[in-house]
Amino acid sequence: MRPTNVSPVRAHGLICGAMQPGPRNLITDVAGITVGHKTVIDGDLRTGFTAIVPHPGNLFLDKLVASSDVINGFGKSAGLIQVEELGTLETPILLTNTFGVAEGIHALIRRELRQNPQIDRAKGTVNPVVMECNDGYLSDINAIALTEEDANAALMAGSEDFEQGSVGAGAGVSCFGFKGGIGSASRQFELEDRTFTLGALVQANFGRAGDLVLPDGRRPSPEGMAAPEERGSVIIVLATDVPLESRQLKRIARRAGAGLARLGSFYGNGSGDIGFAFSTAHKIPHNSERDLIARDYMHEGNIDLLFQAVAETTQEAVLNAMIASPAMYGKGTSFRPSLKDWLDQN
Repeated sequence: MRPTNVSPVRAHGLICGAMQPGPRNLITDVAGITVGHKTVIDGDLRTGFTAIVPHPGNLFLDKLVASSDVINGFGKSAGLIQVEELGTLETPILLTNTFGVAEGIHALIRRELRQNPQIDRAKGTVNPVVMECNDGYLSDINAIALTEEDANAALMAGSEDFEQGSVGAGAGVSCFGFKGGIGSASRQFELEDRTFTLGALVQANFGRAGDLVLPDGRRPSPEGMAAPEERGSVIIVLATDVPLESRQLKRIARRAGAGLARLGSFYGNGSGDIGFAFSTAHKIPHNSERDLIARDYMHEGNIDLLFQAVAETTQEAVLNAMIASPAMYGKGTSFRPSLKDWLDQN
């Protein structure tokens, strides 16, 4: 059995906030969610796909309420405009590198066409959601090496337990001058005598060397590395089983910035920082025989509880991504040290 609440950051005695993690301390503590990776490490390539599947059914026919917030818009994501307009998510979410977005789009469209051959005939088109970070420091991004098959492999690999660190879309990314990666965390809390969960998954590829602040106040800095300008990105995917409106989910996605700020980030000019949030509490039918749909949603006066959970999980997920990632050599002479090694030595 996996030990309860174990995560890379907690194994080093670092605690992010006061709320309690879920049993896995992963985004998959929200029931029904699975995460899969396809990692490509070959020659000068350090890249891949990470897939988040929000529920096991037909997402196109049974959509979820969703929203996003662009903290800083230096990014090339797909699908966010329609999510903002309609407030729903109708495909899995793919994370990848900047030049892999097109293949991710193709994979998601063809996936939904296989499940829903009536698309574009009777039910309209489909809105694939793909988000990205530039892994071009360690990986030969100009090779445009990722394929639709790689995206499908990540979608097929979905599991409640998944690896963190230099895997999938996190294989070649950097964070605060250290090796970045994919990280996750969760928090649980009570509402009306029921236990609810909020989880985060991040693709951490942001932050200047020397700016990182740990929960205990220490400021790790890679040895001999000058602070360059901030030109990274971070994608924060947030999921909860609390019933929420899309407007409320946008407010929640915006609070991912609080978690980034705790780490020392200031959302630099060249950074693509995006929060994306969805709720699994209600499924929105693509077609309905009724004109009106009744749903519960959270009273706004209680939403601070979720804001706190977002800040804590975002902070912890980024640190988990970094600590779970070993030092890595990449294309040419590129190199990123490991935050875990720094912690072990200090």
